[in-house]
Amino acid sequence: MTDISGIEKLVATVEHSRQNELAEEFIDLFRPDAIWTTAHGKRLTGRDEIASFARRVLPGATKEATATYEVAHVLFIRPDVAAVKIRQRPIRPDGTPLSGQNEGSPLHVLSEEDGEWRIAAGRNTIVL
Repeated sequence: MTDISGIEKLVATVEHSRQNELAEEFIDLFRPDAIWTTAHGKRLTGRDEIASFARRVLPGATKEATATYEVAHVLFIRPDVAAVKIRQRPIRPDGTPLSGQNEGSPLHVLSEEDGEWRIAAGRNTIVL
């Protein structure tokens, strides 16, 4: 079994960057050629396009709500490539659960680059 501590670290950084509206920290998690699809179906291709979107939507995003991110399942495709399912639970900015909001179920395809995991592709999905 391959060690998942680096993957858990990446997911914790996703949570930290989103909860604290740190666009640059979030952007740094992606490969330059990454592809990302938002929960609402918007496809973003390349880190530059992902960066433009993140810089526009992250500021002010946690005013009403944010989320926790938990590794739910890891499938190692190769030792340096993993598909990672994440449980994304909505919370209030004070950390209390937010009822009436659907969870998210992101899927990240990660690749290990120079000893660090990076997001190669991702799709965020709202659980209905």
